Amino acid sequence: MVTNTTMIEALIPRTKKRTFLSQGALIFGGSLLIAVCAKIKIPLLPVPVTMQTFAVLIIASLLGSRRGVLTVLLYLTEGALGLPVFAADTGVLTFVGPTAGYLVGFVFAAYLVGLLAEKGWDRKPATTCVAMVLGNLVIYTFGLYWLWVLMTIGRIPESSQGLLAVGLYPFLLGDILKIILAVCLLPSAWKLLELIHPPKSK
Repeated sequence: MVTNTTMIEALIPRTKKRTFLSQGALIFGGSLLIAVCAKIKIPLLPVPVTMQTFAVLIIASLLGSRRGVLTVLLYLTEGALGLPVFAADTGVLTFVGPTAGYLVGFVFAAYLVGLLAEKGWDRKPATTCVAMVLGNLVIYTFGLYWLWVLMTIGRIPESSQGLLAVGLYPFLLGDILKIILAVCLLPSAWKLLELIHPPKSK
């Protein structure tokens, strides 16, 4: 097995992985998976808890930075066009609502986690954990900043408990569980691939 590659490149034969149709199918399928995971949610306000973040980071790990970003951009485009793919509202107004910062953060997190996967970070539990934590930090950076902007201008009511009580603390336990799940899944999948396609001896 090639060592410097993403999981999808290890799974799909080289003759097929570079065709336009196969690339498009991977990106479209990834966007659908994010949409499905967005509907698995706990309806909190102003931002619900979903499996969306897990899907974004896993897909980025599987597809790599470029395809991961394209997948998220397609997903966001689907939502902007009014398709019911987001956890809450749909349409372009979503991008000025409370979840907008998190959605934008998905793009940058997908690039970072995909880039780390291309460097082999998804093959060991420790580095997988670090990659997932960094991806979540990127998402929270954008998400919390935009929530702060909306609270500052009065678009959403300011919490008496503070910004973190609204945009961070309710999600931490769920994110820890998602990171644990990713740490269990990704390195195990690589080990299974190595059993099916053992590295060639020199």
